[in-house]
Amino acid sequence: MTQLLKALQDPQLVAQFQRSCGLTLQPQGEANGGSPRDVPFQSVQGSRGKTPGGMGVPHQNGNKSYTNGSYANGTHRQGPVGKPLVQNYFLYYLFKFSAALGQEVFYITFLPFTFWNIDPFIARRLIIVWATVMYLGQISKDLLKWPRPSSPPVVKLETRVDAEYGMPSTHAIAATAISFTFLLATMDRYQVGNYPFLSQNMFGDQFRRYKGINHPDTLRNICLFFLQDVICGALIALLFLVLTFPVWDSTERLLLNNPLSPVFAVIAALLLSYNYPKMDHYSTTRADTTTILAVCAGTCVGIWLTHYFGLTYMPSGPFPLRVPPITTNMLLLHMLRFLLGVLLLLITRYFAKTLSLQALGSWHKVPTQDHLVRQRLEIEVPYKFVTYISIGVVATAVVPWLCQLFGM
Repeated sequence: MTQLLKALQDPQLVAQFQRSCGLTLQPQGEANGGSPRDVPFQSVQGSRGKTPGGMGVPHQNGNKSYTNGSYANGTHRQGPVGKPLVQNYFLYYLFKFSAALGQEVFYITFLPFTFWNIDPFIARRLIIVWATVMYLGQISKDLLKWPRPSSPPVVKLETRVDAEYGMPSTHAIAATAISFTFLLATMDRYQVGNYPFLSQNMFGDQFRRYKGINHPDTLRNICLFFLQDVICGALIALLFLVLTFPVWDSTERLLLNNPLSPVFAVIAALLLSYNYPKMDHYSTTRADTTTILAVCAGTCVGIWLTHYFGLTYMPSGPFPLRVPPITTNMLLLHMLRFLLGVLLLLITRYFAKTLSLQALGSWHKVPTQDHLVRQRLEIEVPYKFVTYISIGVVATAVVPWLCQLFGM
């Protein structure tokens, strides 16, 4: 077992997968000369003396310091690297887009769009499941402390999460949870026909043809790479879905009808955020986890308010419901709702963040414009929490109310 774990942590597995997709590290000598195919990249050498968030001064936390891409205890230790050389731009931008699906830009668009334009019933389940499994994944990272693959040989394109641990993959957790929750929530609710499931052999053959990978050793190593972080992340999400699916209906009734449910949601999310595991170095996981929990708490408050004031969408007719035909007027109405909703969310985010930081700066007498100050527990958690609980409430209560008011 020990040998297997060591093999799974070999960064060469990840590097081999990247090379098979056309992404390599350009040698330092060639990188200095420049290349029209170079992608802008902040090397570890160029980030000497910076914190993981790029604040420009050494970050000290306890007895551990972050400098030159590594910590005093050896975590995430890296050496000089060159610039990445992209040889397959289709896969490069495909993976960049896929990575964005695990970030705020996706959650602040897809989840609200589902709530406003598809079905609040489905969106409620998506948000609750997503927040819960993401919390489990984030806290698992900082308890297991399984470092990300080192660079070199791995090409690192996202420096924001360089100080985070990698096991399990929260991208895999979110993708699995959202996909299967959407499937389970719509399966008996709408007349969508039989879901097309592909066999494992079919998927494997298509994958090999698409990648142009036919060597069995390459496939084995790529599978090992996925097993390390991605498959473990997916298994966490699947296990959670299996265990909780039988109680989804009763949980939703409790959230909608119990007058104490919004109070409990806010208090529980706040306590979990403040009691996140302490780290020996700064990492973005606490901030991201606070964001996720705050959105979930705001959603619980919002859906309780909409139900209390009789704004909850209740479909008429027997189940499963018929999917309405897609028309031009429907598309325009959905786009109008979406644009109005996103505009309100952006306004809410700006004012909630600005006002909360100003209030915290005055209370603690610190300059909250300083990024290092924002990383402190007493600043980071409350301002993130206030900002994103506001977004959750606006998305699930204010926007539906305005849409009904304006006949949208």
